[in-house]
Amino acid sequence: MNGELATRPQRQATTYEEFVLARSDALHRTAYLLVGNPADADDLLQTTLLKLYVGWRRAAAADSVEAYARRVMLNALLSARRPARWRRERVVASAPEGAGQDPDPHDRLDTWPHVVALPPRQRAVVVLRYYEGLSEKEIADALGCAPGTVKSTASAALRSLRAQLGAQMEEQA
Repeated sequence: MNGELATRPQRQATTYEEFVLARSDALHRTAYLLVGNPADADDLLQTTLLKLYVGWRRAAAADSVEAYARRVMLNALLSARRPARWRRERVVASAPEGAGQDPDPHDRLDTWPHVVALPPRQRAVVVLRYYEGLSEKEIADALGCAPGTVKSTASAALRSLRAQLGAQMEEQA
């Protein structure tokens, strides 16, 4: 997607509080796209902001505080120390007794449930590339890997999405 969806700050925040006020909404959207539901996005954002607060001197000295914060968020998500419920729970759009309610507009997208089902690293690459509009190098920097790894991860994610969507279309036919 284009950069209009993920507006970048005009200037670097000078304090932690300024940064949180200016960028927490954008970081929350990214967290939501990475984990797939609002509650876990809140948890991931809070973890990120706490780690950012503790390491604010390093963050403020970085070329881009937002890129630093995104890296902290991705590390928190991909870390082996993340809460076990992120690995075990499978979030659904609505509870069975709420089947008569309108789903959230985000859940109406045909591809979104498939993106959420991707492994965390593949989902992170898809979100950063197609939602945040980052380049392969920026994604590689955020994930701490080589650009070639980003390319192969994106390729595997897109291949998986195509297969899942193809199977879904065959079932509907």
